[in-house]
Amino acid sequence: MFISLLLITTGLLSCKNKSENTNETSEKNEVTEKKNSLFFKISLAQWSLNKQIFAGDLDPMDFAEKASSMGFDGIEYVSGFYAERIKSADDPQAELKIVLDSLKAKSEEFGVKNVLIMVDGEGDLATTDSIVRNKAVENHKKWVDAANFLGCHSIRVNLFGAEDPEKWKNAAADALSKLSEYAAGKNVNVLVENHGYLSSNADLLVEVMELVDMKNCGTLPDFGNFCLKREDGERWEAECIEEYPKYEGVEKMMPYAKAVSAKSYSFNEQGEEEVIDYKRMLQIVKDAGYTGYIGIEFEGENMEPEKGIMATKELLVKAGKQL
Repeated sequence: MFISLLLITTGLLSCKNKSENTNETSEKNEVTEKKNSLFFKISLAQWSLNKQIFAGDLDPMDFAEKASSMGFDGIEYVSGFYAERIKSADDPQAELKIVLDSLKAKSEEFGVKNVLIMVDGEGDLATTDSIVRNKAVENHKKWVDAANFLGCHSIRVNLFGAEDPEKWKNAAADALSKLSEYAAGKNVNVLVENHGYLSSNADLLVEVMELVDMKNCGTLPDFGNFCLKREDGERWEAECIEEYPKYEGVEKMMPYAKAVSAKSYSFNEQGEEEVIDYKRMLQIVKDAGYTGYIGIEFEGENMEPEKGIMATKELLVKAGKQL
């Protein structure tokens, strides 16, 4: 009897210790997993591969496959890589369907999520000319439909337009309201990126967001696109002569953000971006409560695109784990 009780007691103690040890191990694993996990997801912006695409070394139809081979599970399209093919077709609408069917099939085949479409070249959404502006709104609608079909949560648009801040704000708010109303019925967001000129003035852009005041209209803060003015009034390429403070700009845009773009240009021997403090940027993003995708957009000149993309990814992971 005594031996039986002893065996039962020992067994109970053993089970208890085993249970406690299991709980301790589980808790340690959870702590380790939390420590090693990121508060955001990482996607690849197609523009990072623009040199290969323009050179004919990469077919934009193979973007999903390329991104998957590089370890990405989220992708961001650039409409311009498909627009000419669609516009020049005998039946543009039918050609658009062919393109979208193929892109969707490839994204499913290679297991990547379609995140958003960056829309360019479809007209000026912030011009004071109401006829031109409304035409631009109509032109953008097909990309809203495309985003809905592909399963993207958003399209990214540009706001260049008028030079006068007040006229720019009113025109931009008008176009965004019309486009966002249409996009709401498709479960798609309309996002504005800081992409030069007045759109890179975060104070003005926030005012536009407040004027529109729609849940599916927001921002896409880019870590590096804060040039307000370039030499000789050029839109691209020329040297920037006036810039909005980038960390302040991202911080002001984040309350309206539904996507984030991690711009990168060059890296030092320690793997740090030489123009942008990534840890500081990610802290701003984290403090805003953002947990979605951060898209890598490498634009460096002195590094092969693939190396630049992977260097950016490694930096995002390293800096993200430090927060």
